[in-house]
Amino acid sequence: MPNTFESESRKLLGRLRDTMADKAAGQERLDKITHLTADSMGTEVCSIYLFRDDETLELCATQGLNPESVHQTRMKLGEGLVGRVARTGKVINAADAPSAKGFRYMPETGEEIYSSFLGVPIQRLGEKLGVLVVQSKEAREFSADEIYALEVVAMVLAEMAELGAFVGEGAALQARHTQSVLIRGVTAQEGTAEGHIWLHEPRVVVTNLVGDDPAKEHARLTEAVENLRVSVDQLMAVASGDTEQVQVLEAYRMFANSKGWLRRMEENIDRGLSAEAAVEKEQSDVRARMLQANDAYLRERLQDLDDLSNRLLRILTGQGTQTGAELPENPILVARNIGPGELLEYGRQLRGIILEEGSVGSHAAIVARALAIPLVIGAKRIQNEALNGDHVMVDGDQGVVHLRPDDTVVNAFRDKMAMQAKAQERYASIRDKPAVTLCGKTIRLDMNAGLMADLPSLESSGAEGVGLFRTELQFLVRSQMPKRTELAALYSRVLDAAQGKRVVFRTLDIGSDKVLPYMQAQDEPNPALGWRAIRVGLDKPGVMRMQLQALLRAANGRPLSIMFPFVAQYEEYTAARAEVNKAIARETKLGHPLPEKLEIGAMLETPSLAFACKKFYEEVEFLSIGGNDLKQFFFAADRENERVRRRYDTLNVSFLSFIEDIIARCKATNTRLSFCGEDAGRPVEALCLAAIGLHSLSMRPASVGPVKHLLRRCNLDDVRKVIHDARDAGEQSVRPAVMEYLRGLS
Repeated sequence: MPNTFESESRKLLGRLRDTMADKAAGQERLDKITHLTADSMGTEVCSIYLFRDDETLELCATQGLNPESVHQTRMKLGEGLVGRVARTGKVINAADAPSAKGFRYMPETGEEIYSSFLGVPIQRLGEKLGVLVVQSKEAREFSADEIYALEVVAMVLAEMAELGAFVGEGAALQARHTQSVLIRGVTAQEGTAEGHIWLHEPRVVVTNLVGDDPAKEHARLTEAVENLRVSVDQLMAVASGDTEQVQVLEAYRMFANSKGWLRRMEENIDRGLSAEAAVEKEQSDVRARMLQANDAYLRERLQDLDDLSNRLLRILTGQGTQTGAELPENPILVARNIGPGELLEYGRQLRGIILEEGSVGSHAAIVARALAIPLVIGAKRIQNEALNGDHVMVDGDQGVVHLRPDDTVVNAFRDKMAMQAKAQERYASIRDKPAVTLCGKTIRLDMNAGLMADLPSLESSGAEGVGLFRTELQFLVRSQMPKRTELAALYSRVLDAAQGKRVVFRTLDIGSDKVLPYMQAQDEPNPALGWRAIRVGLDKPGVMRMQLQALLRAANGRPLSIMFPFVAQYEEYTAARAEVNKAIARETKLGHPLPEKLEIGAMLETPSLAFACKKFYEEVEFLSIGGNDLKQFFFAADRENERVRRRYDTLNVSFLSFIEDIIARCKATNTRLSFCGEDAGRPVEALCLAAIGLHSLSMRPASVGPVKHLLRRCNLDDVRKVIHDARDAGEQSVRPAVMEYLRGLS
């Protein structure tokens, strides 16, 4: 019996291929497929519903229902049995459809005479395209073999839709990858950019769906799987010292050696699919199941399966990541995710970056900020929607992507960019002027950096120095620990480029969302509160000593400022300071010149340090408030979690009051204090921080101009009064009052 079905399945696929090969219009092809499928399945009805927009399905072709209902019958996602299939991505098999849960009667179709219903989703790798339905007057449930046959037809429809086989009139039959698409994500680096899509990993397109010779397809699959297994074993050998990478590759190896995985693909071939189509069908099926799972571990393994399946598809199709395509003009990079090393290879030639995954604190985000490239993360479906060369506009300020935008969007976006460019011209005119407020207060504006490529911005931005140089980037982009001589040479070039301006080097800040590829990853339930930054340095003193020696040698007699990150208590600072003293003693013994002036500071990123003993404030030579971390710990709101991070305002009166307490403690001990973080570069927030007494701010280079421009227009005494009046009035945030004050400025 199975052989009979397999033979019929291959016949159906063969007939479908012939239909696809016909030089017919999209509507005609759809009509032929419904006739062919109803005939092969022995049903009176076969209908194809396609999405006309994200929420609406449209009947696009039918055999058996009222022809006049085609392109007239529509339903919302989740509405009726068809809508339920589309929403859930699951098959519905009902012997008595009118009595089934969620049934909706569509009188214009004439479907009241049909009892049985079988609906399967038309989807490609998790992207839902529509629903394929067969119906029969006979009240019966369809068999597993019949369900499989319909799923194969749905897969063929999905692949051919991807290749543009069903283009016709109306929204539901518009050519794919031609429509304007708005994708909302999350801001990871501000800025706007216009350019053309460059896919970091181009999609594999399966054009050969039908296998005429099952034996040949089995042999192709077997050879490809063996090649895959060998490649995974080779990767395992290379990654033997990297626990995190080994764990991922172990998952790859588990899938690659799964007998069930291979058996299901072989069964797909037996039923008429080509080897690559069999792989993609299995990938789609498992993807649909895993996306429905509540088990977080299974959902995480979905990425491993996708990577492995794509590797296998590339082996079978010969479609590598190097397609021969040339980088387009003004490239906007699109990827699921990307490592810091790969991103640095692209460098400043990129105009923008769009990622489906990632986080605001990820390696990619750190590099994007260092390169001042707009970055949007969490842009779901962008890899499925975009093609190389597509016109795209990235709004990093709002976390929005306009793919293939229409003229209205293009004009509005270009107007916004023109206004920003005009503002930058205005900021350029005050570049060399100090940030002096109307009340005579001078605010020091420094810039953040992490790459040598950042240093030219020190002059062009008008920043007075580097308030934070992130030293971890040189560790993150390497496959092994950098040498002391390499770091010393790099830090020396940084000081050379600064031309005597102050540079504050933050020691290695790893852990949490910044894991070195060559250090053992820690399995921590909450990494942000775990083994990171100064905690790693004190537990691994060899790494800290090596970096401190590199910094002392780089100074070569010049002034040097060193800052320790994530200090939570006085004892951690004293322990780190002791390591500096040891490094100085060693350099003295070796006869190396010591810095002309050495400042040792700490980042105040935990509320606990704000309440440290007075002795700490007397000993530390400078403090920098790390606003990003301090804010998330103050409000107990994970800054990686979009559901809570935007819930709390920096200008909340309780947070500002807390900052004022820190300012007061520093004044009492004459301790230099600055503020470093995203909020320092936002003009309104920067103004309020300056008004409450923070007269040194460090930000990304592009923010120096806007912040300076606003500070020079305001009287801090007036702003401070607005803040205190709002607090005394019981307001939760001072933002509305401050914005009202700003609107009143001439």
